[in-house]
Amino acid sequence: MTKPLVIFGTGDIAQLAFTYFEADSDYDVVAFTVDSEYLESSEFCGRPVVDFESVAERFPPENHRLFIALSYANVNALRKSKFEAGRAMGYQFASYVSSRASILNEGQIGENCFILEDNTIQPFVCIGDNVTLWSGNHVGHHSTIGDHCFIASHVVISGGVMIGSQCFIGVNSTLRDHIVIGERCVIGAGALMLSDAEPEGVYVAKGTERSRVPSSRLRKI
Repeated sequence: MTKPLVIFGTGDIAQLAFTYFEADSDYDVVAFTVDSEYLESSEFCGRPVVDFESVAERFPPENHRLFIALSYANVNALRKSKFEAGRAMGYQFASYVSSRASILNEGQIGENCFILEDNTIQPFVCIGDNVTLWSGNHVGHHSTIGDHCFIASHVVISGGVMIGSQCFIGVNSTLRDHIVIGERCVIGAGALMLSDAEPEGVYVAKGTERSRVPSSRLRKI
């Protein structure tokens, strides 16, 4: 039996969430919702769009779940605020966990999580509420990911890592074992973290520089 679901958002992530929930879950997306000032169309993905201010009247929390489909804007603050607003309305939240992910932590996953394909979550990992794990990450044993985090693709989180709330971890970054990442840290793409990070730290790896040799002068390529 399917469960009726309302998705907050009408952007790319909301479209992705709709696709994943419809194809690989026991939820049926019945509507979308946005703040009234951003309500530009009455329909999205073939479903009605209603303003967030009246969503509880149209789709009561007693028999509908809510999913906040937003990105890491403002270090996840926007997604956090809408999650808290939905909770204040009385909603419970759906989580999407891909059937193609390896989940070995006995389901220690919070509400409103979005865990895509090819994630490996080892035993004794704890994942908080409102966490996004994009595709292809490794989360090592005994690690903790706090509420409202966004983990991009192909991140390696080694064993025993503690990640505070509202962190953003960029693609292809690596966190060594038993370190602590403070709240609201931004770890850029390709960063290598070998020690603790203080709250609100920004860690950016150096980008690859352009070669002085143009591609027209390369040989054997």
